[in-house]
Amino acid sequence: MKKHTVTKLLAPVGIAGLLLTGCSGTSQNPDGDTPSAVSDTLRVNWGGFPASWEPGSQAMEPGYMRVPYETLVLRQKDGTILPNLATAWEFGEGTKSLTLTLRDDVTFHDGTPFDAAAVKANVEYVRDVVGGQFGGPLHAITAIDVVDDTTVNFTFSRPFSTFLDLLSQRNLPMGSPAAIADGSIKSAPVGTGPWAYDASASITGTKMVFTAFADYWGDKPGFPNIELYAIADPTAAAAAVISGDVDVSDVEEEVLPTLDAAANVDTFNYPAIRNNVVFFDRGEGGVFADVKARQAFCYAFDAQSAADLTGGQTATQHFIEGEFGYNPDITGYETNIDKAKALWAELGNPTVNVDWPAAPFNKQEITVRAENANQLPNVNVTVQELSVPQFVSTWNSGQYPLGIGNHPQITPADWYGSWFSDTAPSNPSKTVSDELKALATDAQRAGSSPDAEQKWQAVLAEISDEALSCSHAIGVEQIAYNSDHVTDVQPAIQVWEQKLVDLKAIKPAN
Repeated sequence: MKKHTVTKLLAPVGIAGLLLTGCSGTSQNPDGDTPSAVSDTLRVNWGGFPASWEPGSQAMEPGYMRVPYETLVLRQKDGTILPNLATAWEFGEGTKSLTLTLRDDVTFHDGTPFDAAAVKANVEYVRDVVGGQFGGPLHAITAIDVVDDTTVNFTFSRPFSTFLDLLSQRNLPMGSPAAIADGSIKSAPVGTGPWAYDASASITGTKMVFTAFADYWGDKPGFPNIELYAIADPTAAAAAVISGDVDVSDVEEEVLPTLDAAANVDTFNYPAIRNNVVFFDRGEGGVFADVKARQAFCYAFDAQSAADLTGGQTATQHFIEGEFGYNPDITGYETNIDKAKALWAELGNPTVNVDWPAAPFNKQEITVRAENANQLPNVNVTVQELSVPQFVSTWNSGQYPLGIGNHPQITPADWYGSWFSDTAPSNPSKTVSDELKALATDAQRAGSSPDAEQKWQAVLAEISDEALSCSHAIGVEQIAYNSDHVTDVQPAIQVWEQKLVDLKAIKPAN
């Protein structure tokens, strides 16, 4: 179930025409104008380019973000936090504060020092300017104190034991404060990673070139340079991998038979995206203010039929077995149109006319769910197709009464805080039941104590019982690569991220 929060471009009739200039066989070295061989350049196609490169933008998927940017910490699949730009950390009493120790040998691509002041500038920008579901949780930060160049202290309004998990994700990549201040960071990313954006070598809408950053603090990657391409058409993307015009690409399920038949192409997949239906208009007088209305829609949805369209999977809840917070007692809402109609009848079969926003990449599955809901008497759900940038910026803004989209949060506390609390950025109704709020407050106070997971399981059960979110689906990401050109292509250590490839680990096949 592919979800692209990028501006996509149609591929030209001839794939070679797109790549003649994009894959000319040369790219700029970091220390001069001498061209390097194409074997020094990893060519990756992610189907388009972000509408914005600013830190915290939900329009910038991880496959793009992790080229120029780095996060303060890293997180393994088992939840272990690893140092990165931050080398050490210590929570204060009750996890209501955190002190980070930073590396002292890092600079941004534009020469700006990476220090505690830079961290403060990034946090304040993402929290106060970018906002949204990534910036929203940062409002729990009430103070950011620069102790010295390598020490920064955060004070929270509540226990925030998951703050380090959040720092490993898309919420807070570190961008140059100078580029943030002058606004250029939106179109020209400036981070601390091993590859720096080269605007002069790039071609608008076709190719973005990133060359080796000579002052990079960490281990050098397998390829000094990376070029990103914007081949949106699935057939053209598959052809580019087979021909070797690109080395790595995300691909759609429909082209897998073609790729499987190619002797020089290998593929892998992994669960990348969690999509959930959410009812936004649930405040007093809202279309979905009554729990029975939400439950009726949830029982009407046929999530399996929608998932079958894209090779995805269904789930009973946001978290899956083995993850912190997964509740085995949650059964979800299995399709039952008779039960849905009975609940709707208890409400008096009210007349409902609503729009459901969709983008080109999810229109089919949303159309299926809309048709399911329209089986209820007097219900007319109309699918409103938007461009990708429009969808990304509006689907969860409250402009529409319901929607389905990516929920990337990897801890129950962050999921609740992003979508369901009365201060959640993706809860435009600002409505939360007394029962849910009490359970969440109790779970937050538990911090990292032994009974914390049980308390969060109770929160997730209440979210399900109140039908605040349902019709859960897991989108599977498909990655293909040309094995004649590259090796060591594998997922990175992160979880639940689109285009989750360890770009640093990839090496030339020869």
